[in-house]
Amino acid sequence: MATHDFTARIAWTGNHGAGTRTYRGYDRTWEIATPGKPVVQCSNDPLLGGDPGLPNPEDLLLASLSGCHMLWYLHLASAAGIVVTAYADNPLGVGESAPDGTGRFVRAVLRPTITVVAGSDLAAADAIHARIHAHCFIARSVNFPVEYAATYLEG
Repeated sequence: MATHDFTARIAWTGNHGAGTRTYRGYDRTWEIATPGKPVVQCSNDPLLGGDPGLPNPEDLLLASLSGCHMLWYLHLASAAGIVVTAYADNPLGVGESAPDGTGRFVRAVLRPTITVVAGSDLAAADAIHARIHAHCFIARSVNFPVEYAATYLEG
């Protein structure tokens, strides 16, 4: 089996000069830098003191899962002769928090709206979703169920 290396640099940017001396004395901001790509400014979940205007790790995981699913959907649709002209997803990640403050995702629901050319076989278009989990690197790596609730438009 072939291996693939993925690299990134994660750097905390929220030190106001005193580090983590006090719990409220620092920001939960950080950045992601990957070679040759734009830097992404991030923060913690707002429930945990983060900046609500920046993506947090949970946002990024959900977006990664959705993006991977979309790319495989487009590939498998093309291979099946189904012409997709637009694809947008509004995924939902459901998390739970324990009394001790630990948390986890318990499931995700991908809810794409997919536009296909008029006359497409919508049953075949929908059946593609069930095949994606076998291919998507991200979906195969998470330990919570991923559900699909697609809507189709013809245009």
